[in-house]
Amino acid sequence: MSERIAEHPILGKIEKGRTVKFTFDGKELEGCEGEPIAAALKVNGVMVHRYTKKTHQPRGIFCAIGRCTDCVMVVDGVPNIRTCITPLREGMNVQTQYGVSPLTFEEQAEKYSR
Repeated sequence: MSERIAEHPILGKIEKGRTVKFTFDGKELEGCEGEPIAAALKVNGVMVHRYTKKTHQPRGIFCAIGRCTDCVMVVDGVPNIRTCITPLREGMNVQTQYGVSPLTFEEQAEKYSR
């Protein structure tokens, strides 16, 4: 059985695209072009997409239809991208999101303590 999503409730049938490279937190990974970013991450063993602002709790795929925001990540420098419905492209830079910022909690603390 394949780990890949063949049919998505919102995106419909997902055709397996060519293999593309993308980065996740600085590490180069591979996925299928056009599949949801979250699916490519899952196949690569990544289950945590963000940490909550208030309690720093880990979150990952929950609804997989773009409603709950548990899968939001920083994609190509833009925070709050719903990775469960955003198609993967060659060269994307995907990062774990900390709260609502593209900065880590440590970077946020340093920035706002000045």
